[in-house]
Amino acid sequence: MPNNKKFILIVGATGAAAKRLVDVLLTDKNYHLIGLSRKSNKSLGNRSNYSDINIDLLDENSVLEGLKKIPKITHIFYTARAKHEEGGFESIPENSLMFKNLLLGVDRHLANLQHIHLVQGGKYYGIHLGPYPTPAIEDDTRPKIDNFYYVQEDMLKKFQVGKAWTWSASRPNVICDFSTDRARNLSYLIGLYALVMKEMGLPLYFPGNEGNWNALTEVTDAHHYAKAMIHIATNKSCMNQAFNVSNGDIFRWKRIWPFFAEYFSMKVGEVRPLNLFNFMRDKEDMLDALRIRNNLSECPSDFARKSWAFADFVFAQNYDVISSTTKIRLSGFNDLVDSKNMFITHFNEYRKNKVIP
Repeated sequence: MPNNKKFILIVGATGAAAKRLVDVLLTDKNYHLIGLSRKSNKSLGNRSNYSDINIDLLDENSVLEGLKKIPKITHIFYTARAKHEEGGFESIPENSLMFKNLLLGVDRHLANLQHIHLVQGGKYYGIHLGPYPTPAIEDDTRPKIDNFYYVQEDMLKKFQVGKAWTWSASRPNVICDFSTDRARNLSYLIGLYALVMKEMGLPLYFPGNEGNWNALTEVTDAHHYAKAMIHIATNKSCMNQAFNVSNGDIFRWKRIWPFFAEYFSMKVGEVRPLNLFNFMRDKEDMLDALRIRNNLSECPSDFARKSWAFADFVFAQNYDVISSTTKIRLSGFNDLVDSKNMFITHFNEYRKNKVIP
């Protein structure tokens, strides 16, 4: 076995931040991946350099017994989050306990560990609370709020003192992807909303508010984010630091919404604020008929039912949402993604896979 072989543990391997990370890492035979989750990732099938381990992070004994079985781990990507509802607030006790249990297991069983990478997000800067200083910079003073990101980061720094391993963190915002098993995805939700409006014979009205329509904002392509995480976790210049990650551009919805209307062969509508969670409640029969008529491979109403609150959360932000990506660029990661083209690419993938007509 080559000396540069890395054994990667991806904690929360079936989540939004991890799926493309797994895909990218699997292309390099110098990496052997172990996906940690409560259930196996059956979509990967039999891969010589991937295996699953089922661990309940809320159960200390489950974590300790599980990590004892994988002592070769050199790198950890922590992408897990406790179950939560939409609206911005997530459980501090549960997220803290999950991470603490992992670190206890690291201390006891992972003597070969070199690095832990922690996934955070834009809520680190308080974007879920209202207007905040933009562009957000990694060293900005934390808002005076309770946030599990702060607890986890402080815990990680404390555990790392005196250890040979290093840490890093990344802060994406609104991860977007083509995914047939994750509806909490802005690309899919915009596409499905467009289909409903078209089916009703209406223009593509913008469902957010006027402030959101005009504000500058950002998103993060999942594949781009995966490459950024690997860059951060494997470059010495990035050790023991946090980095913002987004597509690297900013946009206004009013500038790219007309392209979405054109894609779906619709007229562009004006701003008409909607609570999408409530608006979509009675659209299931319409969507089922749409699925049958177009021979779609997924039932859109079942797939997205619980995810409209996420779209409402994004479209309610009537202020700029911008994170500076200067720091990660100066570290040598210069990849950029055109956000408008990203959405169109995702729409194309959903259409190709017959999830939308």
